[in-house]
Amino acid sequence: MADTDSPKLALLIDADNAQPAIVEGLLAEVAKYGTAHVKRIYGDWTGTHLKGWKDTLLTHSIQPIQQFGYTRGKNATDSAMIIDAMDLLYTGRFDGFGIVSSDSDFTRLAARIRESGLTVYGFGERKTPEPFVAACDRFIFTDLLIEKDEDDSATPKRWSTAELKQDPRLVKLLRNAVEASSDDSGWSHLGPVGSNVVKQAPEFDARNYGYAKLSDLVMAIKLFEVEDRGKPPHRAIFLRDRRSR
Repeated sequence: MADTDSPKLALLIDADNAQPAIVEGLLAEVAKYGTAHVKRIYGDWTGTHLKGWKDTLLTHSIQPIQQFGYTRGKNATDSAMIIDAMDLLYTGRFDGFGIVSSDSDFTRLAARIRESGLTVYGFGERKTPEPFVAACDRFIFTDLLIEKDEDDSATPKRWSTAELKQDPRLVKLLRNAVEASSDDSGWSHLGPVGSNVVKQAPEFDARNYGYAKLSDLVMAIKLFEVEDRGKPPHRAIFLRDRRSR
């Protein structure tokens, strides 16, 4: 039975800017944020360059949308995705959108959807232009969604404590988030800290630093006192900047 309380999402994939290898990880990631009631992928399916998608679409019930390339050098797929996204937005049936592309053409679309009060989850390669990344509420790099062998050189390596501390942007993000979420005694619950970090930097993800969870990352960086309050399933992690002691 479907979870009626789960946010309703529309997932739109630009086949020209995504690979079939990401799909399982993509759908698992989307499931963290809600239920994909619409799953569509756009491209010119009359050609041969998208043939690798066929079995994947059937397995995961993703609807292919045919879009001919009317003019060489012009991306008609982007236009079709944008038109469909606006049509879906106007139905008022959705709580958020997932946009899978590394193309900056979707920057204004993401901003427009957010203006309507809906959440936008972006998925793309690390080459994705910063304006599109910043236009999303959350942006996940697709290389993190592909299951790799432990010795795969493309897998993000786990940063050491020293390396984490030497990243001034990361240190500033975490400290700002802890400060913004803290109570009078300086302690902050990890949940609001994570939300605050993503508001500052939509592309932030502990997995970029080789850590599965934010809790693992904040313990590794050793800039904060960490208290584990409660017991599973009601575990609650609290942080306090060591400088406040």
